[in-house]
Amino acid sequence: MKKVLIIILVLVIIGAGGWLAYQNANNNLNANANDPIAKQDDGKDPTIVELDVEPQKKINIYNGTSRPIAVMIDNNVKAQPQAGLNDAYLVYEIIVEGGETRLMACFKGVDLEKIGPVRSSRHYFLDYAIENSAIYVHFGWSPQAQSDISTYKVNNINGIQESSKSFWRVKDKSAPHNAVTSTEKILEIAEKKNYSIESNAPSVLNYVTDEVNLEDGTVANTVVIPYSSSNKVSYVYNPETKMYTRYSKGKKQTDWTTKEDITTKNIIITKARNYTLKDSENKGRQGLENIGTLDGYYITNGQVIPITCTKTSRTSQTEYKDLNGNEIEVNDGRTFIQICPLDADITFE
Repeated sequence: MKKVLIIILVLVIIGAGGWLAYQNANNNLNANANDPIAKQDDGKDPTIVELDVEPQKKINIYNGTSRPIAVMIDNNVKAQPQAGLNDAYLVYEIIVEGGETRLMACFKGVDLEKIGPVRSSRHYFLDYAIENSAIYVHFGWSPQAQSDISTYKVNNINGIQESSKSFWRVKDKSAPHNAVTSTEKILEIAEKKNYSIESNAPSVLNYVTDEVNLEDGTVANTVVIPYSSSNKVSYVYNPETKMYTRYSKGKKQTDWTTKEDITTKNIIITKARNYTLKDSENKGRQGLENIGTLDGYYITNGQVIPITCTKTSRTSQTEYKDLNGNEIEVNDGRTFIQICPLDADITFE
């Protein structure tokens, strides 16, 4: 009987000890949950499971819901240097009368105190303002552009019709190469005209976040595009910055305000036939055959590939494809689109 009592006593002691141990462990766990010192050595709460998910990358050059603004920029030698080109996501260059070219710079979500010199509209630039869903800004217009702006109901701002506080002439350039404006003034006018200043329209170009290297391309460290005998555009690649520096008429182009070189990440060339219009003013204004599938090139990171450029109508977005029919992937960065004469002797070195 004594042995039985001893066994029972031992079991009671063991049970009591186990219960006390359980209570002590539970109290420690509850205390550690609120004690940062008691957490894991790396400072992370062991009760939280973290997923190793990389944040989704976003395109920097074309982002947000601000509606694009397309501004006609003078490219005459007397107009250079220009203000704002380095802040554009796209810049179009097309031939105009006299073998000269004019630029159309497209801006999105930027705040610029000076853009210009702003120059008059030519009707074929409307095609590219429309495909960018942009507010079209100009300082005057040709008869063809005036007619087409009305026909296509283009949201436009004509600086000649606005106050000198919105479009003003500067003294360090001579007229007609000295009219400038700002994004603030453009947006103020747009709101007065009840134009939408927000847009979710897709980009014309297929931008990608991962670096595009044209492995099947050929060398394009120097690109030369002659628009006429007196007007040659060229680009020189810098492998350190992976950007192209722009030259016009043999001179490096710089920004009017910042004095920085004009550079671009991408260059797209489209070859299109231009011709002289028959008009009563006899000013040699040009027409452009840009509807259909045209030959071109895509240049980035020191390489070039041939592409096709297809525009099915004046209001449709241009599709840029490689020779296998795939839409080209474009590096995230500024792009100059050079729409040059069909017979331009373009060279790459």
